[in-house]
Amino acid sequence: MLAIVSGSAAFAPVVTVAPATSRAAAPQMGFGKAELMELAKEQNPVLGYYDPIGLADIDLWGQGEEASIAWIRHAEIKHGRVAMAAFVGFIAAANYETIGAPMAAGMYPALPSGLTAPEVWDSIPFLAKLQIIGAIGVFEHISEDKNFLAADGKTHYMRGGTPGYMPTFKANVHPLPLNLWDPFGFTKSLTAEQKQKKLVAEVNNGRLAMIGIMGFVSESMVPGSVPALKGVIPFYSGDVMAPFLPAGPMESIWSIGKMW
Repeated sequence: MLAIVSGSAAFAPVVTVAPATSRAAAPQMGFGKAELMELAKEQNPVLGYYDPIGLADIDLWGQGEEASIAWIRHAEIKHGRVAMAAFVGFIAAANYETIGAPMAAGMYPALPSGLTAPEVWDSIPFLAKLQIIGAIGVFEHISEDKNFLAADGKTHYMRGGTPGYMPTFKANVHPLPLNLWDPFGFTKSLTAEQKQKKLVAEVNNGRLAMIGIMGFVSESMVPGSVPALKGVIPFYSGDVMAPFLPAGPMESIWSIGKMW
C-alpha cells in the first residue's frame, strides 16, 4: 500500500499542465511541482497529474519541496521494482514444483507438494528468509550510501541526484565485474530521450505490478474479492502480515540484532 500511496504524487488531477519543454532524462535540482506535473502528463496523458492528498506539497523532514518530491519519486520507482519482482515471484512460488524446486535442489529440505505461494514462504527455513532480508538490506544501503554514489559521479536523489538510480560497485573494496542494474551494458548507447522513455515505461509497469500483487494477495485472503482471479488464486488460511507480528520471523531478527 505504501508503494501505491507513494505513487499518487506522480499522477495528475484537473490541473493546467505546463507546456512541454525539453529536459534531461535524469532531472537535477530544479525538479519541483511544475516539472512533476509535466512528467505525470507524460506518464499518463489521460489521467495526468493526480495528487488527492497533496503529497507533493508536504515538506518532508524540512528538506524543501524539491527534495521531498525526489524522495516520493524514488520511493515509487523502488516500490514498483519490488512489486514487479514480487508479481513474478508469486507466480514462481505458486508453481514451485516445476519452476523453483529444480533450482533449489540440494540447498534446503524439499518443500511439501501442493503449497500456495504464501505457504511456500512459510515453509522455507528461517535462515533462508534471513538471507533474503539481509540481501535486501545490503542493496538498500548501497542505494543510499553517498560513497557508492560519489564513485559513480552521482549525488543523493534528495540532493539533485537521479531518483531510482542504483549505484555500481565501484566504491566496494572488492569491485564486482558486473553492475547490479545493467550488468551487460544495454543502456550505454541510449540517448537521454530514450532513457527517459524507458523510465516512464518502468514507472507505469511498476504501478501495474503494485496493483497486480495486491490483487494476488487480496484474492488469496478474501476469495472473490478480485473477480478476475476467482478460482485462480487458492485461498491462504494464514496471515500475510505474520512476518511483522511479535511472534513472526522479524521478531527473531530483532532479537538477533539486540545480541550485538
